Amino acid sequence: MTRSAYKPTPGAILFFGIHVLAILAFFVKPDPLSLVLCAGLFLVRKFGITGGYHRYFSHRSFKTSRWFQFVLAWLGGMAAQKGALWWAAHHRHHHQHSDQPDDIHSVKQQGFYWAHVGWILAPDYEDYDAKRVKDLTKYPELVWINKYHFVPPVVLALTCYLVAGLPGFLWGFCLSTVILYHTTFAINSFCHLLGNRRYETGESSRNSFILAILTLGEGWHNNHHYYPHCARQGFFWWEIDPTYYVLRLLKMVGIVHAIKEPTKKVLDGKEATAALG
Repeated sequence: MTRSAYKPTPGAILFFGIHVLAILAFFVKPDPLSLVLCAGLFLVRKFGITGGYHRYFSHRSFKTSRWFQFVLAWLGGMAAQKGALWWAAHHRHHHQHSDQPDDIHSVKQQGFYWAHVGWILAPDYEDYDAKRVKDLTKYPELVWINKYHFVPPVVLALTCYLVAGLPGFLWGFCLSTVILYHTTFAINSFCHLLGNRRYETGESSRNSFILAILTLGEGWHNNHHYYPHCARQGFFWWEIDPTYYVLRLLKMVGIVHAIKEPTKKVLDGKEATAALG
């Protein structure tokens, strides 16, 4: 896949700007509310990425109602990682071409920096292939929130400022957003370099306990690449997967259903699956 010469985009300028603001947070003394906002908004928005953008929109690993589908798109959108359609389209492309020349963020093909963050800042990927998400583009509300993906994070940033002032904005929104960025991006970079491999998947994915803790279960990346259709990425009881636990709770109260579980053949490593969920 050819890539144009790098030139700053508005998104890249905002990306670096929020990093500067996150650094400034350390020069502003936080109060208890701003610290609660920082931790709480990290967890809520991380689930928006892991349970929403990744396991639902990208892989359709469980089912839910139309209203909660929009809630997931809003929660993920608050993480300032563009819209659900953009995220899912590029992620599906990654699974189809993982570690191949056309992979958009392969450590093996393009190196650590590009896999971690470079591809996101490049102008090549400002748009997305709508054909890859035909199952999602039929919902006009998802198309709208994807087009105006700046709305959820802007609303959240303003809310943090109104609720807790400058510390709430810098700590509650900016710092937690930057932590969200790099824990999410670490799956594309570190989880293809460090950790253990249970399954032979034809690419470099690895399982990392540390990243599983930091990303609510996404660190079981080799498991995921072996069976991407599955809502559960920590296949065994000792593989902590908070996103899956939340999905089970949501199932208990009737908000989600048809959660896809790993089969015995998958757990035994006897069933290869397509890379696209």
